[in-house]
Amino acid sequence: MSMRCCRCVSIPTASRALRNSGRISSTPEVWPLRRFLTTSATSAPEIGESTHKSPYSASTLEGVLVELRRSSKYSFYRPKTSRVEVSISFTSLLTPFLLPQVLRGISAVNRNPLVHGLIVQLPLDSMNPIDTEKVINAVNPEKDVDGLTHINAGKLSRGDLRSCFIPCTPSGCMELIRQAGVPVVGKNALVVGRSKIVGAPMHDLLLWNHATTIIYLPLFLSSQVSRADILVVAAGKPEIVKGEWVKVGGLVIDCGINHIPGAKGKRLLGDVHQPSALQRAAFITPVPGGVGPMTVAMLMEVFLHSVTVHTSTYNSDRLWRSLGSH
Repeated sequence: MSMRCCRCVSIPTASRALRNSGRISSTPEVWPLRRFLTTSATSAPEIGESTHKSPYSASTLEGVLVELRRSSKYSFYRPKTSRVEVSISFTSLLTPFLLPQVLRGISAVNRNPLVHGLIVQLPLDSMNPIDTEKVINAVNPEKDVDGLTHINAGKLSRGDLRSCFIPCTPSGCMELIRQAGVPVVGKNALVVGRSKIVGAPMHDLLLWNHATTIIYLPLFLSSQVSRADILVVAAGKPEIVKGEWVKVGGLVIDCGINHIPGAKGKRLLGDVHQPSALQRAAFITPVPGGVGPMTVAMLMEVFLHSVTVHTSTYNSDRLWRSLGSH
């Protein structure tokens, strides 16, 4: 097992997060979030303190990684470029690793009062079989900032949006839709892909925000795509959605991260054929530089919210203990 720590140094700006009518939008979609997070990180009360100090210097976002693949490593390391001052620890469990060892590590993090967020980086790769569901659900739901435990996922599916952690990529997609000024209510929305970390929770978010939502596997896509006012693609297959299928004036959120060999080395492609889609869509997120930066911003927002909740609970419990001692 190896431990590596880093400090976040900036929330990435997503001035290129949305391409509008074939042009790069000049709207810095993440800047308002960055200002909010920076303010939050410098004004919230310290644990056990009433003055305006930052509790985040004493707070940790823990990541558990088992033999990373390149695509997941790319997305996980992006928090290094965030500007909110929090500590992010990487616990790398190198293969071969057994399930009991992973569960013991998660249990230790659950008990650590200075850790306010825990991420299990998927997919879990190991020479030994590892039950991913057991690993995910070993995380304390109150520290599950990825929103993947059964408790948080169940609350989201029932529409209890204010009482659960929501996966950061779908949450970031909703923020991008909001920034584009596209109302969700009454729109036809199509989600391509049904992964537990993007597709399924994205469907739930759109549904509970009053869109007519369909979740669709990457088969016979063209007719469904052409009717979608809001199209979210998270299929994990490069350029599976062709631009000529996209509804004219529609909004396209491309969540794909596909590493494709090229003449100058590997390059990133999304799940949508961007050049042709740009000719029809009103808004489209580029790859890279679209969904990714917003996902990181949402992760930091969720983590800082978790810190605030935990420190408030700590201060409340400490107050009652002190009153009870008199």
